Amino acid sequence: MKTAIHPNWFPEAKVACACGNTFITGSTLPEIRVEICSNCHPLFSGSQKFVDTLGQVDRFIKKVEVSKVKKEQRRKIEEARKSKIVQAKKERPSLKELLMQARKQATS
Repeated sequence: MKTAIHPNWFPEAKVACACGNTFITGSTLPEIRVEICSNCHPLFSGSQKFVDTLGQVDRFIKKVEVSKVKKEQRRKIEEARKSKIVQAKKERPSLKELLMQARKQATS
């Protein structure tokens, strides 16, 4: 085994969780800070605890709300466009209607 290439081993490294739980383990670091441990993790504790340290869920909820608003605005714009097209069709006769009128005038 080569010398001076391996990290130092701390057989009594202290692990501190955000919930306040601490325990001793072996590690290459003398002290470790964690956000979730077996004492507060929902899988081990059986309680529902929502952990969102970066606010990702809040950002997602905001994006969903903004997209709903934009979708509603887009729907209104599309309805306005469709009503304009329908209105324009009512004002101008189609080619088929013009040909039918010309055929009626030619036969009478």
